[in-house]
Amino acid sequence: LAAGRAPRLPGPVETRADGRVVAPVFPASLWDRMFFPGVHAEVWMQPGVAAETLAENQGLAHRSQGACDDAAPGRVALVLGAGNVSSIGPMDVLYKLFAELQVVLYKSHPVQDPLGPLFEEAFSPLIDAGSVRVVYGGAEVGEYLVDHEGVDEIHITGSDKTYEAIVFGAGEEGERRKREDRPRLTKRFTAELGNVSPVLVVPGPWSPSDVAYQAENLVSMMANNAGFNCNAVRVVVLQEEWPQRAQLLAEVRRVLAATPTRPAYYPGAADRFETLVAAHPNAELFGEAAPGELPWALLPDLDPTDEDDPAFRMEAFCGLFGETALPAPSAATFLDRAVEFCNERLWGTLNATILIHPDSLADPATAAAYDRALASLRYGTIAVNIWAGVGYGMVTTPWGAFPGHSAQDIQSGLEVVHNTFLFDRPEKSIVRAPFRSWPKPPWFVTHKTAAPLGRDLTRFEAQPSPFKLPAIFLAALRG
Repeated sequence: LAAGRAPRLPGPVETRADGRVVAPVFPASLWDRMFFPGVHAEVWMQPGVAAETLAENQGLAHRSQGACDDAAPGRVALVLGAGNVSSIGPMDVLYKLFAELQVVLYKSHPVQDPLGPLFEEAFSPLIDAGSVRVVYGGAEVGEYLVDHEGVDEIHITGSDKTYEAIVFGAGEEGERRKREDRPRLTKRFTAELGNVSPVLVVPGPWSPSDVAYQAENLVSMMANNAGFNCNAVRVVVLQEEWPQRAQLLAEVRRVLAATPTRPAYYPGAADRFETLVAAHPNAELFGEAAPGELPWALLPDLDPTDEDDPAFRMEAFCGLFGETALPAPSAATFLDRAVEFCNERLWGTLNATILIHPDSLADPATAAAYDRALASLRYGTIAVNIWAGVGYGMVTTPWGAFPGHSAQDIQSGLEVVHNTFLFDRPEKSIVRAPFRSWPKPPWFVTHKTAAPLGRDLTRFEAQPSPFKLPAIFLAALRG
């Protein structure tokens, strides 16, 4: 960028038959290929972006006239940190700094306050340079900062309710302002919010070991971080007629029963859990929850035609997910109907996952429906055969809602973060993986050596060296 060039992509840009421009972003290095075998990611641009001019629009903030001029007026971004995943705040700060060239006032979420000193230590060069400040406090501190005249714009990772309270205000006055489109706050406001994340399970010739693997995959998508993730699976969508539906659900129940419960540390978890379980008399609970914990919960047989089911409209943000089945005479028809169901019935547009066996794609009709699904699903990240949370963790992929939300219908938010290659108009990220990954992914709840493997990978990331690889591979293979 300093030399006037665009960020270098790890492969050629392509244009789909429908005119959509697709840019590869992963793998970007030998280490990517080694640690994520068979995993690929690409970014689809919004309609109207041309392959010939894509590079001209990468890193626009850096390439705009005067953007890097010391005399140009600066901007202060307030980043309101999330309380669930410790990496969210640092990555949001880095995006505002290096993608949008703004200095950052970072308010730690009270749940994450104990990690604040580590954050300050890691970012000390930027703090010393006056580019970053870290502050602490509750809602009253946040309210003071969002209205402060020294803050030019705001970014939040959190809930749509928090966003609306900031933009329109609380209570009846806030509801009236929202209806009348009279925001009390007119500063630029970007947001990464929640989602009722679906997993579309395409019927196919799954072996018993395939069923067992994908059951672990599904439970891991929900149970990671005790379910306190905006990318946790919330609704599993199956074909009603699929002969292996019952087998898959039986395996899911087996994995849930064997997964230790975890502290329900995030505020409001118990209330959300009780609301959703109370609305579904057939809810199934798993595990012996100790004080301060919640059991895992499965809501089977959700009625896909029920527009008011809270499992479709409310992000659980705890260790709970549902299952629904759509009638369809074929895999291709199922995919078309599942896309419509997700787009029209489920709240949010942040991420979705598709599980599809390679033999299913050998059928031309199913392959065509799969391609239509990738193009038609209105989600910012679509993962194939892998947890959509990997798209969050890659960071090379943009992370955020599907474009088009407004302050009055915010759903999963506005704009993106991460986006290492600095695309100006990304629409969605597609992450593809083999139907079954080997070795077992370290985020699986059934992984036996996740803790030592995580430590070894962290040491490698801090200082890569081929001499550290044997310990990593040994821990991975023992998982």
